[in-house]
Amino acid sequence: MGIDFGAKRVGIAVTDPLKLIASPLETVASNTIIEYLKKYNKQEAIEAFALGFPKNTNNMATHATPLVLAFEKKLQAVFPNIPIHKIDERFTSKMALDTMIAGGSKKKDRQKKGNIDKISAAIILQSFLESHQF
Repeated sequence: MGIDFGAKRVGIAVTDPLKLIASPLETVASNTIIEYLKKYNKQEAIEAFALGFPKNTNNMATHATPLVLAFEKKLQAVFPNIPIHKIDERFTSKMALDTMIAGGSKKKDRQKKGNIDKISAAIILQSFLESHQF
C-alpha cells in the first residue's frame, strides 16, 4: 500500500495481485487514517507500506518530515507485523499533476488536492514496486 501522508489528507494507493501496477485508491482525512487502514486491512491483508518520505532537493528534512515520522511511529505501533518502507517523495505532486494533464483530466479535477494526493501515493508505491523484486 502506498501512502502520501499530509497534515490534512492522506493519499492511498494499492497494487494488483502480481505487484506490477500501482493504482490510486482513495484520499482520507489525516485524523481518520489509522481507523481506515485497520478496516481496510481486515478486508484486504496489507503486506507492506510504502510511505512517502519528504525531503528537500538538498536531501534535508522539510517542514512535513516530523509529521511523517510521527505517523510512521503510530503506524508501526498499530501494525507491528507490517513492514514500512520510506520512499523518497520529492516531486511526486508535480508528477501527479503532470500525469493528470497527460491523461486529459479537466482543470476542475486537477484543482482537487485529494486527487493529486492519491495519484502521488500511486507514484510512491510504483517507485517502491520498481525498486524491489518480489
